[in-house]
Amino acid sequence: MWMWKGSLPLLLLAAAVAAAAEPASTLEGPSRPVTVPLREDRGHAVDLPDTDPRVQRRVTGWAPEQIAVALSAAPTSAWVSWITGDFQMGGAVKPLDPGTVGSVVRYGLAADSLAREATGEALVYSQLYPFEGLQNYTSGIIHHVRILGLEPGTKYYYQCGDPAIPGAMSAVHAFRTMPDVGPRSYPGRIAVVGDLGLTYNTTSTVEHMASNQPDLVLLLGDVSYANLYLTNGTGTDCYSCSFAKSTPIHETYQPRWDYWGRYMEPVTSSTPMMVVEGNHEIEQQIGNKTFAAYSARFAFPSMESESFSPFYYSFDAGGIHFIMLAAYADYSKSGEQYRWLEKDLAKVDRSVTPWLVAGWHAPWYSTYKAHYREAECMRVAMEELLYSYGLDIVFTGHVHAYERSNRVFNYTLDPCGAVHISVGDGGNREKMATTHADDPGRCPEPLSTPDDFMGGFCAFNFTSGPAAGSFCWDRQPDYSAYRESSFGHGILEVKNETYALWKWHRNQDLYQGAVGDEIYIVREPERCLLKSSIAAYF
Repeated sequence: MWMWKGSLPLLLLAAAVAAAAEPASTLEGPSRPVTVPLREDRGHAVDLPDTDPRVQRRVTGWAPEQIAVALSAAPTSAWVSWITGDFQMGGAVKPLDPGTVGSVVRYGLAADSLAREATGEALVYSQLYPFEGLQNYTSGIIHHVRILGLEPGTKYYYQCGDPAIPGAMSAVHAFRTMPDVGPRSYPGRIAVVGDLGLTYNTTSTVEHMASNQPDLVLLLGDVSYANLYLTNGTGTDCYSCSFAKSTPIHETYQPRWDYWGRYMEPVTSSTPMMVVEGNHEIEQQIGNKTFAAYSARFAFPSMESESFSPFYYSFDAGGIHFIMLAAYADYSKSGEQYRWLEKDLAKVDRSVTPWLVAGWHAPWYSTYKAHYREAECMRVAMEELLYSYGLDIVFTGHVHAYERSNRVFNYTLDPCGAVHISVGDGGNREKMATTHADDPGRCPEPLSTPDDFMGGFCAFNFTSGPAAGSFCWDRQPDYSAYRESSFGHGILEVKNETYALWKWHRNQDLYQGAVGDEIYIVREPERCLLKSSIAAYF
């Protein structure tokens, strides 16, 4: 029962009734498709201004800011990243010297005993435009340090910076490593979010997410939305609508990245966050260079997972093997990403990491009109390979609305297919997706112009099934289990080698712990033939 209006007592009663009911399970088979009616109040999608104290620089000199922790491929190591010095904007900018400040992390098991030390590397990136009147940008000094020899499932305290320079060390922060790799140890809660941006809706999403005390955060692309701005700081909800005809290149306002890093630091300095690129990270500049901010600002376990790329990589967290894939880099079967994926999957031992979970930006199974079947070339290239290795769950973003599928493979209900979850809109200022491709008169035309990053033409009319001969279904497809246009985030709680509880939380819910969508995702390895090095864990 969906109750959009009414008194708080009625809402609390509905919450109590929902809490008493056991969540549905994929063991029950495909669920009937549900579409939640559009709610009028969808929040405050306005960007935080540069005058907001939460995005302003609060340190001086060479003191670290924008501190963040990321995972390595295994729980015995982790990355710490931060920025020293301030960015520069102007027609002519001179990059800071990365060697000016050291990259040091001191850490230990107690806040007053940081006896161990690790060092790393520093870099600076620039966003340059060869056009008169456009402002160029060069970043502060970005530091990445990998800490080795950590104990799994352990809380570590740390400081970062340069101890040789007065005032150049951070305050003491703390994070917890992932549990040991194995079939009976799992992170308590994994938060999943996409398309965050930096609006007042973002702050609501992040506050809700933080209240769930996640052990790990997956951010599925579209981070700062700096490319919704001109270099002079003028922003818009739709760049192509407002500026595309009047600018020689798609501009960005790179300080929005720094604002985002400052706002997120209370979360990222204590909770590991793993990021994968989205289309808003492309950010073309001089020499057709792309993804400069994304590649420089975040640490990735690329070397450890042998992808040697910031766009795709893998890591283990307890009994889960995560694979982060690139929707905006070559994913063809003859490309480097596909060859790496084959090798990575072949090394997965399902008796050690029973769960196989993937994440990327653009969904394969969205039924919204926005971006409908946009990533079809990626699906055609990669889905069969992932299916043959028994992929359990896929997390995506991009569409700015929430949707969860039944188990599906090649648009067909399949008990061995993956559950695809598009986590929706984390709060960015772009328009939320509210119409569906199966709404009367809303079916979009197939793509007619190749996309430089998404590939060529792969989405055609269906040749079989209820939509045979058409580009869209005439109703919500059977593979679509639940969809709703709301801001929010998800929490994955893997209980054991068989059961995982998925919960999606809407920003607008008034009471703590309220759940918009909830289901047990259950692995059935005895039912499905897997290609992993050891077929399955029983």
